[in-house]
Amino acid sequence: MFSNPIGRLRTIGLIEGISFLLLLGIAMPLKYLADIPEAVRIVGAVHGFLFVLYILAVAHVTYVIRWSIMNVIGAIAAAFVPFGNFVLDRKVLQKY
Repeated sequence: MFSNPIGRLRTIGLIEGISFLLLLGIAMPLKYLADIPEAVRIVGAVHGFLFVLYILAVAHVTYVIRWSIMNVIGAIAAAFVPFGNFVLDRKVLQKY
């Protein structure tokens, strides 16, 4: 799956999407309901790193494949919506 820019973007996008769901679904409730702020600190740091990798992967795909500005905006917007990366993968990235 890592053999081309789209494969890298798909893989990083899926991992980043999972980390976002872990942050929202597990770490945030632990912080606010169980008073365990370390969960957000740890998961948030991992998610932040993966988000940076995701943005770099989008930039790489944009450069190599010459993505349109709408594809770039859609890919970046997907990272801010829960389950957005999974929808992006299913509707856009599988076409490549």
